[in-house]
Amino acid sequence: MRFDVLTLFPEMFSGIDASIVKRAAEREIIEIRIHNFRDFSDNKHGRVDDYSYGGGAGLIIGLQAILDCMRSIEGHESAHKILFTPTGNLFTQKKAREFSQKKHLIMLCGHYEGIDFRITDYVDEEVSIGDFVLTGGEIPAMAVIDSVTRLLPGVLGNEESAACESFTDYLLEYPQYTRPEEFEGKKVPEVLLSGNHEKIRQYRRFKALELTYLRRPNLLEKAELTEEDLRFLDMIKRGEEF
Repeated sequence: MRFDVLTLFPEMFSGIDASIVKRAAEREIIEIRIHNFRDFSDNKHGRVDDYSYGGGAGLIIGLQAILDCMRSIEGHESAHKILFTPTGNLFTQKKAREFSQKKHLIMLCGHYEGIDFRITDYVDEEVSIGDFVLTGGEIPAMAVIDSVTRLLPGVLGNEESAACESFTDYLLEYPQYTRPEEFEGKKVPEVLLSGNHEKIRQYRRFKALELTYLRRPNLLEKAELTEEDLRFLDMIKRGEEF
């Protein structure tokens, strides 16, 4: 899979080639290319921004440089083109899975007060990573690269890892523990030491439902719940333990 990122600050991506993403690149599962669209400015001073029609604070990125940069990328016509903006659709695990089915993503990172709104006619999708404002689209681009990469076949050592993570089925992930069994008086739950795989499965499902109910109850509206899940939720609402 190929990621092309258009940005004014390519140095911000100096740390993206690490950990799981680095291994995926070394195995040629992904390819990341960072483009400075200032290099495509037709302004003799290299400017890519200007004042906003109608007035207002800050500067707006114009269309010329960013579109010329995008059009210089091989395969840009068929690539899925993403614009990061606070007004975009919320990026979720479901959306990450959708993106992981693409062969080529082109990501446009705005800055300053944003990009000329007409840019929306040249992209396939507008995306936001949350209800807050960032300086630019670079951090969202890194988040998308990371979350999508880990879903690609052959990236994770254990393919079950991605299947069990938070938000995969609209539930938060259950708590996990490692050695020692007791630390400063805090013990690992006995059921996890029992060797009873069915009990462990039930416990983990119960805890996933409990965490979701307590911290992100809105997710439960989208989750596909079994009869067992509903029974566990009744227990949780009554304050009962597994």
